[in-house]
Amino acid sequence: MKTESFDLSKIKETSISLNRTRYERRLEILQHLGQDTGRISSVVDGAIGNIKNDRRSFVIYGEPQSGKTELMIALTARLLDEGYKIIIALMNDSVQLLGQNLERFQRSGLSPAPKKFSEILTPEINLGSREWVIFCKKNSKDLQKLITKLKGQKNIVVLDDEADFATPNSKVNRQERSTINDLTGDLISNQGIYIGVTATPARLDLNNTHNNVNDDWLDFPIHAKYTGQDVFFPLDISDLSYRLTFTPANQEMSESIQKALFSFMVNVGYLNINNPEENYSLLIHTSGKTSDHSIGYRQLVGIFEAIKEDTNTNHSKYLEAIWKLAKTRYPGHEDQVTAYIVGNSERHNLVVMNSDKDVNAADNRTGTSPTSPFTVVIGGNIVSRGVTFDNLLSMLFARDVVSKLQQDTYIQRARMFGARGKYLQYFELMIPEALFLDWQKCFIFHRLSLESRKLVNESPVWLDDNRVTAVAANSIDKARVIVDKGEMSFALFDYPNTDLESIIAGGGTAINKIKQISDLLGTERLPTYLINYIESFRPEGDNSIVVHKTSTISGYRDSAEVDRATITRTRGFMGNDQLEVDKYPDAIHHIKLFENGMGQARVFYKYQGRIRFLKTN
Repeated sequence: MKTESFDLSKIKETSISLNRTRYERRLEILQHLGQDTGRISSVVDGAIGNIKNDRRSFVIYGEPQSGKTELMIALTARLLDEGYKIIIALMNDSVQLLGQNLERFQRSGLSPAPKKFSEILTPEINLGSREWVIFCKKNSKDLQKLITKLKGQKNIVVLDDEADFATPNSKVNRQERSTINDLTGDLISNQGIYIGVTATPARLDLNNTHNNVNDDWLDFPIHAKYTGQDVFFPLDISDLSYRLTFTPANQEMSESIQKALFSFMVNVGYLNINNPEENYSLLIHTSGKTSDHSIGYRQLVGIFEAIKEDTNTNHSKYLEAIWKLAKTRYPGHEDQVTAYIVGNSERHNLVVMNSDKDVNAADNRTGTSPTSPFTVVIGGNIVSRGVTFDNLLSMLFARDVVSKLQQDTYIQRARMFGARGKYLQYFELMIPEALFLDWQKCFIFHRLSLESRKLVNESPVWLDDNRVTAVAANSIDKARVIVDKGEMSFALFDYPNTDLESIIAGGGTAINKIKQISDLLGTERLPTYLINYIESFRPEGDNSIVVHKTSTISGYRDSAEVDRATITRTRGFMGNDQLEVDKYPDAIHHIKLFENGMGQARVFYKYQGRIRFLKTN
C-alpha cells in the first residue's frame, strides 16, 4: 500500500480553495439561523458590480438597526474572495461600538480573523501580500498610525460604518479638509475603494463626501421581522402597536426616571411571570453631560436600595406605587408582578455609557446584551448611534430639546428599531410630546427624501424647516447644493393640454387633483415625493391645499431676472396675488401652472411656511 508523502504545496492549494468560498459559507450559516440572505446577497452583488464598473466611492443605505453589520460581514467575505487583500472597517470614535462590532465579526468565523489596528502595529508584523481585516476608530491618532503602517499598500477597501458621522468634510466651504475627512481620504488615496454604510445618507450626499455619487447608492432592504418607522412613528398615532407615554415638558428628571423605572419593572415582572424568564433593558437618554449621567445613576441606586431594604423610609411607598401601576396595567396580576419585583430586585444592573466609562468594556457589554432582568443603561450621545441593544423594552428621553433637531442625529437615536416583535406590545417609549412630534417629522422628511431618490435621473431632495434641519450647516457644499426656499418648479411640458385644464377646473379634492396631474404629466413634472409630503401635512384637511388656475407669463419681458422660454424668474412667480391668500386663508400648499405663450408650461409648488428643499446639482 502506497503511503502519501507530505506535500505542503498541495495543502496550501486546498486551503486557498476552501478560503475562496467564504462568502457562500457565511450565507449558509445565516440560512441555517433562519435569516433572509436574499436581501444581503442583492446588496453584496450590487457592491461588487459597482466596483467592477470602476465605481470607487459609493454608499449603502439601510434603516437603523436593520442588520447592516451582518451585511458588512458578508460583504467583507465576498471582497476577500474577489481578491482584495486589505479591508479596513472604520467605526465611530467609541470603544463600545468598536468592541461590539469587532466581536460580531470575530464570532462570524471570518478568515482572516479581524484585528484591531493596534494589533498590527508591531514591527514584527509584515503586512506583505497576506489578507487582513482591520478595525479602526475614526480617531485622528489611530488613523495616522494605521496609515503609516499601510504605507505602500494598494487597492485597500474601506468600509465606513456610520459613514455620515465624522467622515464628511465639515470645512467644505472653506476650501479645506477636516481632520477625519483628510485622513480617511489618505486611506483610499492609492487606488482604494470607499464604501460608506449608514442609515442617514443626507450628509454624504450634500457634502459630496469622498466624491460618492448618489446614482450608485445601494439600498439594503429590511427583513420581515423589522419594526421601524412605520411602527414607531406612523402618521396616525391613535392606534399604536406599542405604549407611547408623553411626559410633561417641565417634569424634573428625577421624577421622569422614577416613573420610567417603575413602569419598566412592572412590564418585566408581567412578562417574566407569564413566559420563560428573560433579561430586559431600559435605556435612559439624558443629555451629553456626564454629570447628568451620574445624577441619574445615584437616583437609580437609591430607588433599588429602597425597594430591597424594608427599613428604608421609601420602601412601602415605592412598592405601593408599583402595585397600583401593575393593577392598572395588568389587573388581576398586581400581586404576582409586585412579588416578582420584590423577589428579584437584587438582580439588577446599572450601566453608565459615556466617554468616562469607555475603559470598562465589560460593563458596556452587559448593557447592550442584558445579564439581569432589570438592566438600566444611562447615557447620551454615545448610546445614540450604532450601538445595538438586545431585549430593549423601554426608552426614556428625560429632557426635551430646545434647539432644532438634526435629522441624522435623531434618526440614529431610534435605538428601539429592529426585531422587537415578540414583545412589541409591552415596549414603552416615554418622551415629551413636542420632542416626539419633531422626531416624527424627522422620519417623515427622511422618508420623503428617500422616495425622491426613486425618480429616474434625479438626485435626492432633502427637506428641513424651522424645527428640523437636514444636516449640519457646515457640511453642506454650497457650491453644489441648490436650495429652494418654499417655491419649487419641475420639468417643462407641452402646453396647451385640454385634459390637464379639465382636471384643474373639475371637481373632487385638491389632493386627488394633484395625483391626477402627476399621473397625466409624469413624476418628473410633479414628483411623487412632493405629493406624499403634501398628503402628510394637512392640518386643515383638504383646505390646506389649493390647485390654482393656470396663469400666463406671455406678457413678461425677458431680462436678467426673467427667462420666458424656460419659465424661470430669480425671485419666483408665486406672490400673494397668485396665492389668493384672502380666498384660501387656510391653505399652506399651493400648486399652480405657469405657461409662457410659446407652447411650454411648468408646475410650480409653493409652501406657506419655513421649509427648504436641498438638492445637489
